[in-house]
Amino acid sequence: MATATTTTVPPFAAKETLSLPLKAEGAPSHAQSASAAAAALPTPPLTRPSSPSLSRKPSKPYARPSTHHLDEYRHAELTPAIGLQFTRELQVRDVLRMPEDDPKREEMLKELAYLISFHGVCVFPAQDLTPDELSSLALALGKASGAPPDSSLHIHPTAELGENGRPTVGAISNVAGAMGRQINFKDERSELASQGIHSDISFEQRPARYSALRMTTLPPTGGDTMFYSSYAHASMLSPAMFSMLSSLSAIHSGRVFRDQARRFGFDLHLGPRGAPENVGDDFEAVHPVIRTNAVTGFHALNVNPTFTERIVGLTFDESRAILDYLYKVQAQAHDAQVRIRWEKDTLCIWDNAAVLHAATFDFKGHERSGDRTVCVGEKPYFDAENGTTRKEALGSVV
Repeated sequence: MATATTTTVPPFAAKETLSLPLKAEGAPSHAQSASAAAAALPTPPLTRPSSPSLSRKPSKPYARPSTHHLDEYRHAELTPAIGLQFTRELQVRDVLRMPEDDPKREEMLKELAYLISFHGVCVFPAQDLTPDELSSLALALGKASGAPPDSSLHIHPTAELGENGRPTVGAISNVAGAMGRQINFKDERSELASQGIHSDISFEQRPARYSALRMTTLPPTGGDTMFYSSYAHASMLSPAMFSMLSSLSAIHSGRVFRDQARRFGFDLHLGPRGAPENVGDDFEAVHPVIRTNAVTGFHALNVNPTFTERIVGLTFDESRAILDYLYKVQAQAHDAQVRIRWEKDTLCIWDNAAVLHAATFDFKGHERSGDRTVCVGEKPYFDAENGTTRKEALGSVV
């Protein structure tokens, strides 16, 4: 494993300066902590055209938690736009094991959920977690962040249920399971890694909020994961483009899994898959092209080359031209990306309404696997009245 860069940044409370080795390339120094920036929220919203089919008021105000328990643990921003990493002294298992009636447990979970949604992805090295604890963590973060009460763990269409008929933690692996079942597989439609950029299960009526992945088996080198800030992508759009896209919706499709099932001859799980609406074999949903994150209030670009098929209401050629441009922004905006180099037992948790991600398939002949669990969130929406871009809220470059 290559030696990581050391970056000096203030901790969450900005009380003292700490040096923290990071696992991402090109991480610069920052004089302002994430919490200090977030504390300025909420800010005046953008003035955007409203569409009744795309807008609704949030169920709670967009504001960061008022407690600061995580100030005690060293952490650093990975880039200005995306990513936060803690040291191994923070073991999320310890938070989970606190008594459920302890107010500090709920407060720490709310802080953790907000940090994940604010930075898009958080990295936790050397985490000692069982698969069941990983599932409990995803559910707890969903609840702490205000996910709908009926949100549960997503059951992937290709997954098998356990002996008790309940969902198990999904395995992310380049080695297919029985009958060719596999969540993580290389997109055979293209040799370009950028074609695999996606947001988890965006083809569902209610897609993922938080995804948690803990790597257990790694190749000698390679197998990194790229994360892309959907907040930054929205901020990069001109006001005219943003205004147009915020009035549009797009079709997301997971029919690739029907093709996979037919090829290998296994049955797909038809639901419910983590929410009452996620049922059937259509694996298709219509979502706003610009969505508002339900935790931070930040607007995010909400298309991806893996699952988004076309923009509703446009001709095929118009849709293709616009999507190709948006995919170009996602793949080529390097200031909106972070590359995570995994170590054994590293845990990453990301908010799918804030980031996209893609694995790097450069580890031929070696196994790369881990445990993944996904908590379903709300149906995506665009909040024209209360939302804002991350750039406008923080006065940042991206």
